[in-house]
Amino acid sequence: MNTIKHMFLGLMIAGVGSTMAAGCGEDGGLPGTDNLCGPCGSIATGQLSIAGNAQLDGFFNAVYSFNGATGKIKSDFDADIRVLAEVWGYGEAGAEIDAAFVDGLVAKIKTDIAASVDGGLTVNYVPASCQANVNVAVQAQASCEASAECDVEVDPGEVSVACEGTCSGSCSGSCSGEASCAVKTPTLNCEGTCEGACEIDGSATCEGTCRGTCTGECSLINADGDCAGECAGDCEGTCELTAKAQCNGTCHGTCYVDQGSAQCTAEAECAGSCDAECGGSCEGSFTPPSASADCDATADCEAQASAQASANLECTPPQLDISFTFNADLDGDGAAQAAFTAKMTELRVRGVAILQGMAKLSALITGEVEGEVVFNPAPVAQILGELNAVIDAGVSGDLDIPAGRLPCVVPALKEAANIMGGAAGEFSTTIEGQVKFASVFGIGG
Repeated sequence: MNTIKHMFLGLMIAGVGSTMAAGCGEDGGLPGTDNLCGPCGSIATGQLSIAGNAQLDGFFNAVYSFNGATGKIKSDFDADIRVLAEVWGYGEAGAEIDAAFVDGLVAKIKTDIAASVDGGLTVNYVPASCQANVNVAVQAQASCEASAECDVEVDPGEVSVACEGTCSGSCSGSCSGEASCAVKTPTLNCEGTCEGACEIDGSATCEGTCRGTCTGECSLINADGDCAGECAGDCEGTCELTAKAQCNGTCHGTCYVDQGSAQCTAEAECAGSCDAECGGSCEGSFTPPSASADCDATADCEAQASAQASANLECTPPQLDISFTFNADLDGDGAAQAAFTAKMTELRVRGVAILQGMAKLSALITGEVEGEVVFNPAPVAQILGELNAVIDAGVSGDLDIPAGRLPCVVPALKEAANIMGGAAGEFSTTIEGQVKFASVFGIGG
């Protein structure tokens, strides 16, 4: 923040005053500045060609994307909570969605569940996963290099990046890490752990949803009389896993084994650290590839491209399956059972959306997903830190900003600083509400 303030002062001393004093030419533009005198672009309006410099404007794009993403998560959360409040008949229309409101709604939902089902909900949950958007980084890198008049070529096929986190996909070099070999085809007797569904050979315990016969108590029985929920005994049939687990049978999904094992074939993908280029998704920070075979601006363009990718996180929806058994009070009461089932359907749909938003907002602000550090530094810190670095370059004269743009750059920098610097505080209420809501499913602390 201090560096940004110093930049404001530096820009003002260096050129704002003299530029304004020069006035506009007869064509409405500043003399010698390619008609740059006129209304300034801003992050708020999405008019982001502010500085006339691709390195700095790339950061304004990153801030704009970050602001849009966080704002949408908050508005979507408020909308989903309002729908659930209406379903449960809680609160007044138009009430502020704050921690107290979410607390009250969660308490009402939990009370309803306790009064309707025997033993509470059985929840099978697989968290969302979040990655920076590699395609955004590639396009941002190409645009920046093109502005430097480099001969840019963007391959529309698979994009490879230097991944500093976990690479999921092809690796042009060596892939390493525990169980970092991902075998995607159905695998008989997976030597490591299975992610997806396990077609059990015989019977075994099931860490997830048992589809078939349960030798113990099953939390949910389908219309055919088969188990379709959590099995307290051994499961005979298929187990839909809630997390990676051993599979005594055929793994349908992904089998994770160690590098060099018999099941790790040439067709297998990487799910660990890649010492060369990663051709899939990268969970963590990465360096975008150059779009030009020879471009002096490549290194200068990388920071803004990486920042734009971090601001445009992609988070998969979590898997959320809910099963329950009606208690004696609702036994035989078809109308009450139908009404409660409809509530649970709405709770699941809204729950998936809220939990996905919770993962994304946490990743953007703290760098963590489900308490695990995925982005270090967090996108908000990365963008602000790298923006400070490019501003320092402007102060030292290493950043070429047309003189006519300086009156636009200063307020845009202030706007960017306010957005990024205040993000953690602005969205603390939403984060707190998301965590309180997740407790309905027994998720989180």
